[in-house]
Formats: sequence, structure tokens, C-alpha cells
Amino acid sequence: MERFSTKKLVMCALFAALACVATMSIRIPTPGTGGYIHPGDAVVILCGIFMGPAEAFLAAGIGSSMADLLGGYFIYVPITFVIKGLVAYLSSRLYRGLSAQGRNSYPAVAGCGVIDMAVVAGGYFLCEIFLYGTGAALASVPSNLIQGTGGLIIACALYPVLRRPLEAAMAA
Repeated sequence: MERFSTKKLVMCALFAALACVATMSIRIPTPGTGGYIHPGDAVVILCGIFMGPAEAFLAAGIGSSMADLLGGYFIYVPITFVIKGLVAYLSSRLYRGLSAQGRNSYPAVAGCGVIDMAVVAGGYFLCEIFLYGTGAALASVPSNLIQGTGGLIIACALYPVLRRPLEAAMAA
């Protein structure tokens, strides 16, 4: 396995902190499971875009699950770690795959947002079936899709601002 450099560890910690803060900063309660809509998915998507798959998985998973831990959503900590980590991992793979082909990067960013919506809505739906039953799990799907859409919009807005500085920081 590839060793993490100090720079990668620092970026991983920075993105984990950003994911936690973004998730906890604005909370809009949702029906069904007692969850909430938040802008943290934008940071999860950006983790995948600006970091390698392994680092993105760890940063997004740790940061997002830390928000659940600090927010009192204890049962969701391991679920969130896996779901948000998987979103960042898949986003990283997609972004790198499309960027390597020389394609415009904005469709890749949009694709990462679609991955977020599918994995978050599907992942939480499956887990919440076991926690709350099918009715409550179904009630959470629209809010997860709204959250994913918001994350996509925010990530697309931040991408051009963050791209050059973060790519330069990672390359230096």
C-alpha cells in the first residue's frame, strides 16, 4: 500500500475538518428519520475531486461521521463513514478517469454530484429500512436528493475558485 506523505495527511485532515464544519454549519430538519439537510456533501464531492481515492475516502468519511458524532446522531456514525467515504472514493475515480481523457472537467464535477445523490439516497435508504422501516426510509429519499443537489451546486461553484490553489498545493 502507498504511504501517505505529510502533505497528504495534512490535506486529509483539513478536508475532514471542512466536511465536519460544513455538515454542522447549516441544518435543515427533515421528516421521517430525524435527519437534516446540510452543505457538507459539497465538501465530500470536493474531497473526491482534489484528493486521491484513498485520501478522499478517509477525509470525507472521518469528517462527515465526526459531524454525526458531535451532533448526537451516534447510530449514523459508521453508516455515514462508509456512505460519505464511498461517495468521495467514487468521485475521485470518476474525476480522474474523465480528466485523464482530456475532457472538460465541469461534466466530471457534475458526474461526481450525481454519484453523491445516488450513493447517499440509496445508501441511507437501505440502512434506514433496517433502522426505521420502509416508510421512514422512503420519506428520507427526497431530502437526501435535495441535499445532493445542493452539494452539486455548491461544489460546481467552488470548483473554479479552489482548483488552481489546491492543485498547486498538492503538487508543491
